[in-house]
Amino acid sequence: MHLKYGSSELAFEPGNAADRLLLLEPGRCCPDCSEDELIRAALAQPIGSLPLAELARAGQRVAVITSDVTRPCPSARLLPAVLAELGRAGIHDEDVTVVFGLGSHRAHTPQERAQLAGDAVSRRVHCMDSDPNDVAVIGHTTRGTPVAVFRPVLAADVRVCLGAIEYHYFAGYSGGYKAVIPGVAGLETIQRNHCMMTQPGASAGKLAGNPVREDIEEAGAMVGVHFILNVILDETHQIVSAVAGHPQSAHREGCARLDAFGRATLERPADVVVVSAGGLPRDINLYQAQKALENARYVVRPGGVIVLVAECREGMGHRVFAEWMRDPGGPDAIISRICREFVLGGHKAAAVAMALKQAAIYLVSSLPADDARAMGFRPFTDLDEAFRAALVAAGPDATVAVMPDGGAVLPTVRG
Repeated sequence: MHLKYGSSELAFEPGNAADRLLLLEPGRCCPDCSEDELIRAALAQPIGSLPLAELARAGQRVAVITSDVTRPCPSARLLPAVLAELGRAGIHDEDVTVVFGLGSHRAHTPQERAQLAGDAVSRRVHCMDSDPNDVAVIGHTTRGTPVAVFRPVLAADVRVCLGAIEYHYFAGYSGGYKAVIPGVAGLETIQRNHCMMTQPGASAGKLAGNPVREDIEEAGAMVGVHFILNVILDETHQIVSAVAGHPQSAHREGCARLDAFGRATLERPADVVVVSAGGLPRDINLYQAQKALENARYVVRPGGVIVLVAECREGMGHRVFAEWMRDPGGPDAIISRICREFVLGGHKAAAVAMALKQAAIYLVSSLPADDARAMGFRPFTDLDEAFRAALVAAGPDATVAVMPDGGAVLPTVRG
């Protein structure tokens, strides 16, 4: 079996476990038209909104907010169609700014910005990163979150958000208003919103009753998002569905389309779960790969083994996350700490700590072995070796679940 690892693949041989192996991957969605046709159709038939060409007017300033390098959103394939719609509205290129929503992530290099937008678009319009320190507060949500947003986004007359809809381990789904909150928000806004991840209802695949998602959407409505274009990707990062229009109505339709082929059910938990974060950009660092680990945790039995396949070519991905993960008190200390003090980065360490409390985690990555051990993982560089070790630990009759793209499928155990 071959699993994605960075920009390449790693393989393992199931051997005698093949007859006890269950493959958990999204159902196949094979559209009968091209990516460009899917995008154009979504823009021509927006959900809950007028077409973008009718919303915008000549002379207005437009901010097109899209994802950073850690996200799989195919911005370079979406932006030309969006600019064409804006052109039909009479918007000139000099009045358009593409903003990459960094959230709390690192800034891009000029080369990364050009690659994300595509060479042609990056030459046509101004492209910039958001800055969580250059924000203005416009109010507070009913849950007390200060809504602080990147000033150039607030200064725009029209705000258009792009994104890819995936399962998110505490916001329910990515996409929709999430492009602005946390995408172009200030650090305190992100922290106050994300601290709700410990509350009931904050889980993958849940929208109604999810405090994180509801806070995001209340804050996003305060900012004012005029139009979204969201897509669903398959395991090869090809666009298989697209929705456009109102930031909530269109997003809901996109989530329903993802659910139609993105959920999987097991009769009982697996003894061993082998999960790939899905290759670049999902495994660019451990901070991002944690999302696949979280999905694997839903279906591994207590005391089982998770084999996490994530290259992590940029290491940990977040300074605070790295610091918390190396707490000498181990998982218990990390979980106790997040209850006392919620900080960005620490929240991901707490999620990993909960996984470490549930199962042993064998990490196949490029991280230094000593660093991986210090964080509670058992390190490997060879996937086949890690899989054989997992079978030894779990026993000769171990059941195995394999998730080739851990962030793209939401598994559950029946009942």
